[in-house]
This record gives sequence, C-alpha cells and structure tokens, in this order.
Amino acid sequence: MDSTSDISIGQVVKSRAGRDKGRIFLIYDIADDQYVYVVDGDLRKLDRPKKKKIKHLIVFNTVMPEFKDKIENSVKINNSYIRKILEPFNKSF
Repeated sequence: MDSTSDISIGQVVKSRAGRDKGRIFLIYDIADDQYVYVVDGDLRKLDRPKKKKIKHLIVFNTVMPEFKDKIENSVKINNSYIRKILEPFNKSF
C-alpha cells in the first residue's frame, strides 16, 4: 500500500522500518497521499507526532472509532488515553 486513500484517522498501524520498527501506532492525521502522522502516547506523543511514509507501515484493518470521533470533534485527549487503547495490541504483537 503506497497511498493514503484506504487509511483513516484512528487506524492501527505497525512500523516496518526506521528506528521505531515493530512499534504499534495510531494514525493521528493524514498529511498527503504518501505521509501520515502517527502517535503512540509513549515515544510519539500528541504534541510531537511522527511523520511516516505509508510504505514504511503495516496497516491493520482495526480502526478505533472513539479516537477518530474525538480527533474530528476536537475533544481534548491525553497520551495516557492513547496508551490505554493501544495496550491490547502491544501485548499481542
């Protein structure tokens, strides 16, 4: 997958390249057709999301609808909330 057309905010992804290889992230924002911003609440916090190329990510079919709703409605969220919703994925991978 080399395009952001099938990706949405709140989708769970895993890094396949770079210093953060193997880490689980959430899509925080879509920059353009090749780049997205990802956060995990630990290494990449909300105030400094990581800009990653789509081809460097393994995209899962899981979308966190409550995270997506909060981002789209500008509800204030914190890093512990992101860590909490990513916890089951970090244990299984």
